[in-house]
Amino acid sequence: MKGLIHHIEIYVSNLEESANFWRWFLEGLGYTSYQEWESGCSFKLGDTYIVFVQAEDRFLDVPYHRCRVGLNHLAFHAESRQHVDEMTEKLKSRGVKILYADQHPFAGGDDYYAVYFEDPDRIKVELVAPE
Repeated sequence: MKGLIHHIEIYVSNLEESANFWRWFLEGLGYTSYQEWESGCSFKLGDTYIVFVQAEDRFLDVPYHRCRVGLNHLAFHAESRQHVDEMTEKLKSRGVKILYADQHPFAGGDDYYAVYFEDPDRIKVELVAPE
């Protein structure tokens, strides 16, 4: 367990919107709801959990952008290529924009099968099939 990520905490601009977005996606990857409180929630898989916290109004003046210093994106393992395809269809049915759609599902290269998209705050998310 040494060196594995314990948890990731992400501040969001709209907790309700982000929690709804992430809940269905993370549950589709096997995460379960872990904690809920007035200004946050978390989801757990094994010993790792992801936390979403409502940012205070005073910190909302500069929106998130993945090209600034800080987090660029989160990448998750998919079960299979079929799993990537199923999640891609669910994303589309929810109106989520698929990034690099003209190259999907090989935007990462000929041997890299993945879907790329953004959460409500435009944090890039990647779901990658095993090679």
